[in-house]
Amino acid sequence: MTASREWSTETLARNCSADGEFRIAARFWTGGLRFDFSTYVAAITLTDGAVAAGDPGAGAPGVITLTATDEVWAQLLAAKPPRFYNDIGNLIGAELMQMAGDQVRYAQYYPAIMRAIELLRPSVAVTALPARAQPGHFDSPVGRYVHIDIDGQDHRIYFEEAGTGIPLLLQHTAGCHGSQWRHLFECRAITDHFRLIAYDLPFHGKSLPPLGPKWWANEYRLTADVARAVPVTLAATLGLDRPVFMGCSVGGLLALDLARHHPDVFSAVISLEGGLNIEGDLTTLTELWHPQISNEYKARLMNALMSPTSPEHYRKETSQVYAAGWPPAFLGDLFYYIADYDLRDEAQHIDTGKVAVHILSGEYDASGTMELGQAAHAAIAGSTWAAMNDVGHFPMSENPEAFLGYLLPVLETIKSTRGV
Repeated sequence: MTASREWSTETLARNCSADGEFRIAARFWTGGLRFDFSTYVAAITLTDGAVAAGDPGAGAPGVITLTATDEVWAQLLAAKPPRFYNDIGNLIGAELMQMAGDQVRYAQYYPAIMRAIELLRPSVAVTALPARAQPGHFDSPVGRYVHIDIDGQDHRIYFEEAGTGIPLLLQHTAGCHGSQWRHLFECRAITDHFRLIAYDLPFHGKSLPPLGPKWWANEYRLTADVARAVPVTLAATLGLDRPVFMGCSVGGLLALDLARHHPDVFSAVISLEGGLNIEGDLTTLTELWHPQISNEYKARLMNALMSPTSPEHYRKETSQVYAAGWPPAFLGDLFYYIADYDLRDEAQHIDTGKVAVHILSGEYDASGTMELGQAAHAAIAGSTWAAMNDVGHFPMSENPEAFLGYLLPVLETIKSTRGV
């Protein structure tokens, strides 16, 4: 196909200059941005963040060039990009697009680059905001701290809870905290039957580091032993009777890990975006904790894992939580996600007669893909699996309404099994 001239230098410069989000993301950038199509180049020059139409030249200082075929560009710039064509990171990883320029500069201004991409897409209808709460309204969850012992250290763990009935522990994603689950707390169809408990891992959210060890002198890493110990110890400390566990991403892997190693503790697990193994190399992810790259990089990177159809206000909220996190936490959690977790040889030993296993996978998740979820389901006899269409890596926070359509049937199954 021939690239559309609507993706021109003039359009790119005009849209970026007029957009507040782009101007903020591109602040201090001196150099330029080039989109290299098969037949022409759309480009802007930047001087301390100010935009001008014109090609700064490939290879010039501070210039980022993205090159792909017209076919790839057309899918990336569609109003609703196909699965895995919604972000340049996915395309670069799949070698469908090439990036030329300094890698640190690319990471520093990745939020601006992706916003420029979005500004070339056709406009779509904006999802209406949810009804505004009345002044003085209290949301449902109540927060508390509890002290638990992990590896001989006193950890002051923060958790929020609401609802009554079957206890349901909620584990957040890597580098995040329990606020991701806030929408479930307001769903009476859940809280009338389940006691929701969303906790923050140590070093995350309001769970501060333990007093005593010089944790600041060592690189933070979440290991399998610690990841499993937190919900198991928390369940015992709170006196929970055969609770259900639900986690997403790192928590989704942990759900299956707990089913394998602690079927005596949990009656059921719900794995969101889980799999038996996540391929990756931590040494290639240094931009996630680099002294010259801010948390804005990882925040915007999370948008690549979300569905482009998820409401923008919820996608931005999901990303903001990542921007607010302790910088080493995300990369440190990925040690468990990528390096320390592997159930490929163990999954066959999970006994779903002791602990029920339910797996839900988002269509647009390029990390814990639907294919990985299906493979886990195939390996765990008696498990259930469902694909969540038009949902990505963060179903509970990026599109809670759509997520409930997939979650509630699973909870109904758990209720019936428990005789509730």
